Amino acid sequence: MTIDVRPASVFEDVRTLLGPKSPGANVCWCLSYRIPSRLNNELRGPARGEYVAELCRTGPPPGVLAYDGDEPVGWAAVAPRSDTSFARNRKIPHVDDLPVWSLWCIRVRPGHRKKGISHALIAGAVEFARAHGAPAIEAYPLDNGDARVDLTMAYAGLRKNFERAGFTHAADTTSVLAGHPRVLMRLDLR
Repeated sequence: MTIDVRPASVFEDVRTLLGPKSPGANVCWCLSYRIPSRLNNELRGPARGEYVAELCRTGPPPGVLAYDGDEPVGWAAVAPRSDTSFARNRKIPHVDDLPVWSLWCIRVRPGHRKKGISHALIAGAVEFARAHGAPAIEAYPLDNGDARVDLTMAYAGLRKNFERAGFTHAADTTSVLAGHPRVLMRLDLR
């Protein structure tokens, strides 16, 4: 199996990874960290997907997708931190004033897990950020040690996967997800 990671510019492929089974459902669509909370609360049902479709049409795309052949099998959200709620988050510190990019969500479709796709997504997100001039990229994964993590809450990623990709621990945070502390991991791209 060869995994190809590409910019998430094809909305139908993004829908495959993030969209609801029922068109009117209020699923995340990976918007909760991307847009101000007021807008996040106002967008309901199909309006959420329409917002993401617009992100896919404009530049840069809202993240990267992993493909197994032509089938989309994974998603990673990556964008300039200044364009996300991490720019104002009180629980996740800023290490310095660099205009870093944030990588905050990794999702692999059921039936495709345990095949290295999350590792390919991290590498693809790093290259995407580098290609768009990011001086560094940050992630805010769970520091779960060897403890199991509920798959619905594993979207933030796991510290060990970011360490494997060359990220280093940059700071502790006061953010907790699924009972596990989150840490700020960073990779310098300069």
